[in-house]
Amino acid sequence: MFHEFSSTFRALLRNAAGSAYHITIVALSGGIALLLPAGAKQFLSFWSQVEHNKLSLIAVEMTVAILLIAGLNFLHRSLRDRTLAAYATGAGLVSFFPRRARGAERRIRQLKEDQGTGRTIKVIGSSGYSTLVDQVGDLSSVLDKCLGAQILLVNPYSQETSSRIQAIGHPEFTLDGFREEVRQSIALLKRLKAMGKAVKLKLYADPPLVKMVVLGDYLWLQHYHADLDIETMPEYVLRHNRKTHGLYTLYTHYFQQRWENQEIPEYDLETDELVYRSRTGNELRREQFEATTLPCLEAPIARTRALPAEVIQRGLRMNDGQDMTYGRMKACSE
Repeated sequence: MFHEFSSTFRALLRNAAGSAYHITIVALSGGIALLLPAGAKQFLSFWSQVEHNKLSLIAVEMTVAILLIAGLNFLHRSLRDRTLAAYATGAGLVSFFPRRARGAERRIRQLKEDQGTGRTIKVIGSSGYSTLVDQVGDLSSVLDKCLGAQILLVNPYSQETSSRIQAIGHPEFTLDGFREEVRQSIALLKRLKAMGKAVKLKLYADPPLVKMVVLGDYLWLQHYHADLDIETMPEYVLRHNRKTHGLYTLYTHYFQQRWENQEIPEYDLETDELVYRSRTGNELRREQFEATTLPCLEAPIARTRALPAEVIQRGLRMNDGQDMTYGRMKACSE
């Protein structure tokens, strides 16, 4: 109810602003026409006094020269900015947020809500927590109004994820914390699916490159940096146009390639399993999510490492059918 009233109020303000603009132009035109005769008389009187005074004449000439220089520079910048604007329009760039100030965050949430209502949103992210789960996130209100979602997040149990978090070395950015954020994102997507929304989730293993949100004809883009928080990176807004060379087409094609990659498994929100499919969509195999952690085997692993070397060597000579427990412990330690 509040959002509907807010949208109606903003539409009324835009219409009122357009009417006020036209009224102002008409009023200025009439005022200039009325003041033109009186202004001409004043100028002629002023010029008759200046033309006989050399100092006043030099001052007027210098003032006119400064005004001409400033006007030509302004015209040059305007033409250059107009050319750059044409380039940006051809590429599909419609907005740019260099940093997330308080006003910018409010504007971003408003734009994403307007663009994502009643659409299927597409997201490539890392853990998805700040985008999906956080109540002040960009898509926290959009998800309630969308038709469905296709989400690509990082698999928190992949070797690449562990290596990346260790390389960052930030005390507040831990592997356990990252895994918990992914779990909360999955829990949110499960609730959306239970509400009847067409929600699909896939987990990729390689390090994240871009944070991308596709909302209909608009695409929001940020770049992941190895040493900087994603929230400090600039954000670009691209819009779909009829030109094939627009960046919107490039990045949506990139998303589609990632989404259709058979090496990236789909997460079954009902069974908590990773599903691998063929090019034709047929199911090949399933893997239990979080299976690589095997927390129940941590104590046996510790006891195995404490055994004498000759006992371990005898265990290594056993085949898989004779000692499956040791095989599982070895897989967990690796």
